Amino acid sequence: MTRLRLGMVGGGQGAFIGAVHRIAARIDDQWELVAGALSSDPDRSRASAAELGIAPDRAYVSFEEMVRLESGRADRIDAVAIVTPNHMHAAPAIAFLNAGIHVICDKPLASTAQEAEAIAQAAHASAAQFFLTHNYTGYPLIRQARDMIASGDLGDIRVVQVEYAQDWLTEEISNKQADWRTDPSKSGAGGCVGDIGTHAFHLASYVTGLNASSLAADLDAFVPGRLVDDNVHVLLRFEGGAKGMLWASQVAVGNENALRLRVHGTKGGLEWEQENPNVMHFTRFGEPKQILTRAGAGSTAAGQRNTRIPPGHPEGYLEGFATLYTEAANIIRNDQSGTPEAGAHTPGIEDGLKGMRFISACIESSRKDAAWVSF
Repeated sequence: MTRLRLGMVGGGQGAFIGAVHRIAARIDDQWELVAGALSSDPDRSRASAAELGIAPDRAYVSFEEMVRLESGRADRIDAVAIVTPNHMHAAPAIAFLNAGIHVICDKPLASTAQEAEAIAQAAHASAAQFFLTHNYTGYPLIRQARDMIASGDLGDIRVVQVEYAQDWLTEEISNKQADWRTDPSKSGAGGCVGDIGTHAFHLASYVTGLNASSLAADLDAFVPGRLVDDNVHVLLRFEGGAKGMLWASQVAVGNENALRLRVHGTKGGLEWEQENPNVMHFTRFGEPKQILTRAGAGSTAAGQRNTRIPPGHPEGYLEGFATLYTEAANIIRNDQSGTPEAGAHTPGIEDGLKGMRFISACIESSRKDAAWVSF
């Protein structure tokens, strides 16, 4: 099968998430990186492209130049990956969508609600597809958990507990990753709530299939002088009566990347942790706890669909991203042929809008002393 042609905006020298996207795009051999505007600095952009083997005539100094020149090529890119800080998502996303080029964008959708709505308008008006890389939805056991809940294995959902704890911003720090995340002009008004809180929120909704209708949030900036939140506590009310709690923190000493999910229903409960993603605990009421493993005994078709290696060989972060890239490739190919992609649950523009509404509601609630806010 011919690889699809991928371009990239951002992700040049010294960037973390750009390299993750490039690795993920190659894992299932569905994409080839052929073009890029990899930095706002022209010299760094060209040097980054040279290091990645991108031809000089497709090493662009700006995304505007990239859109203009790629649109006129017979071998133009099929999709662009946008891996810039939040405040630089909207302009390139809209430009590529307007040119009919598919967009794969890192989360959150944008830095402001206005930018998010502008992206959504462009996505709805374009024939191109828009994908949002909430990568944790690509883990096989997360797909299995979603399938089990939809099949009724847990009964009616009552309680959803999700947390995402890190400690890397416990003290004031200055580096490429921290500087833009703690600068509201680049991250948006939300700090931790936008960076990792949106991951936790989306995961809870994705797995349960429930829509949150209101929340009460308490946001703090514990590090003196920090202009955005670094710790978030949220109470959630879901449509249908389920209740939830979300904690996200980047000042929780002793935690590296501790994303955890617990879901409890009338018939059973399940527990999953991102740092041990190939194991999930499932308990039917009144019965012993079961340990389910990725692709192991008891795995469902949804859990097996995106697994790549035999049980006992760990899959995780990069493979989660790879699942989204492969699903995006399949959706694009099938869209061209008029055949829908069966079984894909790749996050898109509506997921991005929900995440932005979550951020805005959390900020509004916290400013009102944790008052309940509908969204």
